[in-house]
Amino acid sequence: CVHPLRDFTHAAEMDHRLSKGSWVPVTGMVICLLLCACVVDLVLAQIRYSIPEELEHGAFVGNIAEDLGLDVAKLSARRFRIVSGANKQYLEVNLENGILFVNEKIDREELCERSPSCFLHLQVVIENPLELYRVEVEILDVNDNSPSFPWSEFNLDITESAAPGSCFPLESAQDQDVGSNSLRSYQLSANEHFVLNIQTRNDGSKFAELVLDTPLDREQQKKHEMVLTAYDGGSPERSGTALITITVLDANDNVPVFDRSVYRASLVENAPWGTLVLKLNATDLDEGSNGEVTYAFSGHAPLKVRELFSVDPYTGEIRVKGIVDFEKASVYELYVQAKDRGPSAVAVHSKVLVDILDVNDNAPEVILTSVSTPVQEDAPPGTVIAVISVMDRDSGENGNVDCQIPSNVPFQLHSSFKNYYTLVTSEFLDREAVSEYNITLTARDLGSPPLSTRKTVLVQVSDINDNPPRFSQPSYTVYVTENNAPGASICSVTAFDPDSNQNAYLSYSILEGQIQGMPVSTYVSINSDNGNIYALRSFDYEQLRNFQILVQAQDAGFPPLASNVTVNVFVLDQNDNAPVVVSPLPKNGTVATEVVPRSVDAGYLVTKITALDADAGQNSRLSYQLVQATDPGLFSVALYTGEIRTIRRLVEKDATRQRLVILVKDNGQPPLSATVSIVLTVVDSVPESLSDFGDLTLSPQPPSSLTLSGYNLPPFACCCCGGFHLSQSYCYKVCLTPESAKSDFMFLKPCSPGSTPRNNEAKSAENSWNAQSRSASVNNGGTSTAEPLYYTHCGVFAREGGRGSIIDEKWQMAGFRETGEDIERGGGKEKEVGKDTAGLRRGTPVDRPRRCPLTVRREGRGCDFIFVDQGRGKGGVK
Repeated sequence: CVHPLRDFTHAAEMDHRLSKGSWVPVTGMVICLLLCACVVDLVLAQIRYSIPEELEHGAFVGNIAEDLGLDVAKLSARRFRIVSGANKQYLEVNLENGILFVNEKIDREELCERSPSCFLHLQVVIENPLELYRVEVEILDVNDNSPSFPWSEFNLDITESAAPGSCFPLESAQDQDVGSNSLRSYQLSANEHFVLNIQTRNDGSKFAELVLDTPLDREQQKKHEMVLTAYDGGSPERSGTALITITVLDANDNVPVFDRSVYRASLVENAPWGTLVLKLNATDLDEGSNGEVTYAFSGHAPLKVRELFSVDPYTGEIRVKGIVDFEKASVYELYVQAKDRGPSAVAVHSKVLVDILDVNDNAPEVILTSVSTPVQEDAPPGTVIAVISVMDRDSGENGNVDCQIPSNVPFQLHSSFKNYYTLVTSEFLDREAVSEYNITLTARDLGSPPLSTRKTVLVQVSDINDNPPRFSQPSYTVYVTENNAPGASICSVTAFDPDSNQNAYLSYSILEGQIQGMPVSTYVSINSDNGNIYALRSFDYEQLRNFQILVQAQDAGFPPLASNVTVNVFVLDQNDNAPVVVSPLPKNGTVATEVVPRSVDAGYLVTKITALDADAGQNSRLSYQLVQATDPGLFSVALYTGEIRTIRRLVEKDATRQRLVILVKDNGQPPLSATVSIVLTVVDSVPESLSDFGDLTLSPQPPSSLTLSGYNLPPFACCCCGGFHLSQSYCYKVCLTPESAKSDFMFLKPCSPGSTPRNNEAKSAENSWNAQSRSASVNNGGTSTAEPLYYTHCGVFAREGGRGSIIDEKWQMAGFRETGEDIERGGGKEKEVGKDTAGLRRGTPVDRPRRCPLTVRREGRGCDFIFVDQGRGKGGVK
C-alpha cells in the first residue's frame, strides 16, 4: 500500500529547545518528504530534512516523531533508535519530545569535501511492532571558508623585454565552499604596469592572469609589489589575499604552453605501483635552456595527491606511487605546472582529472539492525526474527548484493527495501526437536568474480508446555514380600518430560482409589519429587495378594500436563502360617478317636489326616509323618495324603487302644508344623449291615486336589456338597448307605429350603441324622473357593423296575438341567440321568440286592455332589 506524498515545509525563524535545556535560534527551511510503503508487514518511510552546516550542539533539525505520526510517549518503550553509517553520531533524537537535533557540529567540507550535494543517511528502527524508516538530512553549505592562495606571496621574474599585453598566469585561489559560496572573482591592487585578466576553465573554475599594461624598465625599478585579492560569492562576502612580488629581469620572453588546459585520464583502482596515468606535454618557443620545459605539481596539489601520484620533471609522466581506492575517492584533481629552465622562467599551470574505475574488491557487509530472540516455538509463520541490512562499497554491479539463507531451516528471508531484509519464520518451530538455530546469511555481490560474506544469526527457541510427561514403562509390575516393614520403599516410577525448565519439572502423586474398601492412601505413598513409592503398612499375603494403584506425573507448566501409569503390586507369600489339622477333630479338645475292626487286612484305611495351611505354594505343601505310636509296626501314614493304614492284620495280642502322634509339616523355609494325637480303638465286630461292603472294589482314582474341610456324620449316613465352580471335568465315586434293605440303591438328593422330598422313606432316612453345613476347599490352578455343604436326604427305588424307569424324575442338582449326564457303576451302566427329563433313570436291570458305588461324571464348570461312604472294608472320602 502506498500513501500519498506529504510535503512538510517549515520556514520561520524560531527558537528550538535543546536536549540539555538551552535554546538555540536557527533560521532555515526543513523540508520533509514522507513516503510510506507496506512491505512484508513493515511500514517503511523516507523523510528528508535540510539543515545548514556548522550548527551548534542541540540545534533543531525536525520533530521526527510528529512527522512520522508516532506517539512520543511510546518512543522509549518501543526502543526508538537511529542507526547511521557515518563515523560520528552527528544527529540524535530526544526521546522525551521526539525532536531530532544536532549532536555534533557538522563540517560539510570535511564530510563531503567539494561534492555539489551532501547528505547524511540515517535509519530509524522502532520495535513492538518492528518498523523501519529512512531519513536523509541534506547538509547545506554556509560561507564558512574564505578563498585562500597556496602561498601568501608570489614571486615572478619578468624580463624587461616583455611586451605590453603579455600574460603571466597566477596561482588560483581555492575556496572549500561550493555553489554561490565558492570563489567568484579576483582584484588586483592599484599599480602602474599591470592589470588583471580573469579567465574561466572548462570545469568552471576561475583563475587570474597578470597582464603587462605598460613596458617595464629594469633600470628604473627592479621590483614591483602588489596585492591580489580573491572574493567568494557568499553573504557576507569573504576574501583572501596574496602578495605579488615582481622582479624585472633581462629577456626570456616565451613561456611554456600546455597542449591542453585540462587533462583527463582513467585509472583502475588498486593499480600497481608505477602504472602510467598520462603524459603531460608543454612547449616553449625559446631556444636552449629558455626552451627546456620541466614539470611539477603546483602549490595547490593536496598532500594526498602527492602521496598517490608522482610527476617526472623531465618527461611529464604521471605515475601511481600509492594505493588508489575507488571507495575513498572516485576522482582526483591534480594541479600541475610547467616552466622552462631559462632565467626568469615563468610557470604555467594545468589541471589533470583522474577518474578512478571501480573493481570488485570489496565484499558485501552484513549488518544486523535488530534481532528478536528467543522466539517461542508456537510463534506463527511470518514472525519477524531479525532486520538485516547489507551494503557493498563498490559501485554498479559490483555493489549490487543478493542475500540468501539455507533452504533446510524453517525460516525465510524477505527483501523489504533496497539492501534491507527481514528474517521471518516459515513454519511452526519445535523446541524439543531443535532448541536453537545457527542461520548462516550469505551476501554475494554481482561482480565478476563475485565476492561474498557470511554472517551467522543465532536464533534460540523458547519452550512452551506442549508435551505431557512420559513414563519409562507402559505399566509397572512390583513384587513385595509380605510382612514388609511399614515405610519401606517398594518401587520407583520414572517419567520424562521433553520440555525444559518449569515445563519439565515433574511431581508425582497417587490418584484416589480404594483397596479392599479402604483409601489407597492408607496403603502406599509416593515421593512427589523422585517417584519412589513406599508401603504405609505391612502387607499380609493371606489377606491381600495383589492390588493396583494409578500414579500420575504432572509437570509445572501452565497449564500443567499430566500422564498416568498403572502399578501392579503383587504380594509374595512368606511361610508365616503353620498347618492346622481340621480332620479328624479332637472330641475332647486334645485327642481324636477312631474305631478299627480287628478283622481288617493290611492296607486298611483307618482314617485320613486333613490339614490346611493358609500360605501358598511350597509354603502350603504339607507332608505327614508318624512321630509316635503305641506299636510302630502296626500303622503307617502316607507322606502326602495323610492316610493312616494298617501295615499288617491285627492279632489278638495287639492292644485294643493304639495311640498315634502325627506331625504335619509344610515345605516352607524354615518349615512350620503341627501335631495331632489319635486314639484308635480296636473292636472285634461291626454292625452286620456293613458286611456286604467287603466285596466292593473301588477302581483306582487319580490324585485329586480336592480337600474336604471336615465332616462329622452318624455311622450310617451320606452327605453331599454342591456349587463348586471348577474349570475342568471331575469324576467322583459315590457309595450308597448300608441301610438299603428294600432296594439295590439309595440315591442322595439335595434338599434346599424350596424343595420337598417325594419319598417318605427317604424323608425318614433324612431325619435319622442331621447333616451339618460344612465347607470344602478345592485348589485348582491357584483359585480357591469355599461354599457350604447342602442338606441331603436319601431316596430308594424298587429293584423290580425295568430299564429306563425313573428313580427320581426331578433330580434338581445345581448344574444338572435339561441335558442329562451318565451315572456309571464300575464297567457297566446301572443308572443314567435322563437326557430329556433331567431325572435319574434305571440302566441295566438289578438282579439282586446290593450296594454299589456310582461314578457321576459332569462336563462343565464345577461339580454338584460329593458322596461320603462309611462302611466295611475300603471306604472313606473319595
